[in-house]
This record gives sequence, C-alpha cells and structure tokens, in this order.
Amino acid sequence: MSTTDAAHRLVEVSGAEALYLLEGSSSGRLVYPHRGAPALRPAAHVLAHGHLVVRAPVPGAALQQGGAPVAYHVDVWPTAVGKDAGWSVTVSGPAELLTDRDEVAHYRRTLTGWIHGPHDTLVRLLPQSVTGFRLSPAGPRP
Repeated sequence: MSTTDAAHRLVEVSGAEALYLLEGSSSGRLVYPHRGAPALRPAAHVLAHGHLVVRAPVPGAALQQGGAPVAYHVDVWPTAVGKDAGWSVTVSGPAELLTDRDEVAHYRRTLTGWIHGPHDTLVRLLPQSVTGFRLSPAGPRP
C-alpha cells in the first residue's frame, strides 16, 4: 500500500505571488453588478501601473458610476494533475470606465476583444483585495 495520496490541496499564496500569476496570463472573467445581480463576462487583461486594465463585453452603463465594485478572476487548471498543477487568482476593488481617447486606443490595440460594438468596454480596476491559491500535492498520509 502506498504511503502517498493522489489527492491535492489548495495552498494560499501571497498577494505578490497572486499578481505574478495574473501577470503571466491574459484572460479571465469580469464579475460586475448588473440590474441588481452579479454578472460574469469573459475578458482580457493586463497589469499596468498598479491597476488591472480589463477589456470585456460589458454594457458601459453598468459601470457608468465611477468606483463600481467589481471582481476579476483567472484560473488555470490543467487536465493532467501533477505537481503544482493549477492556480486561481481573484482581484477585487473599485472600477472605472476608460474614457481618455489615447488610452482607449492603446488598450484596444494591445488587448484582444471578445466582441466589437457598443458593449466592447475597457475598465480600470484598482486592486484592493488580491487572493490566490495553488493546487499542491497533499503529501504522504500520516
């Protein structure tokens, strides 16, 4: 009988490591308030100057009021589980629509959009909470 267990566990990582993981990815999901309930949309992102800039198919009216609280979530879970096989990061804080013409043009060039048209929105999120977890082997049984 083996003294190891194939099970894994989630291990919390520091905020700095969570941001490092986030920086190495390019897409996730934006969660924002819409009509009194949370809405979730696929999105692309980049960390820039201490902010998270997100491009997502979100109705701009949902974020018209500056500082609307949002969350952004990214996870990587490979199909073959091995050592440190996956991770999950969630960033939350106030968000605002990007409106500066030059800044909008820059991020439309550099971030891949999911759709084009009136709901192709760029959002700047100020991270106030950053949490992350890695999937790690549970180790030997006692």
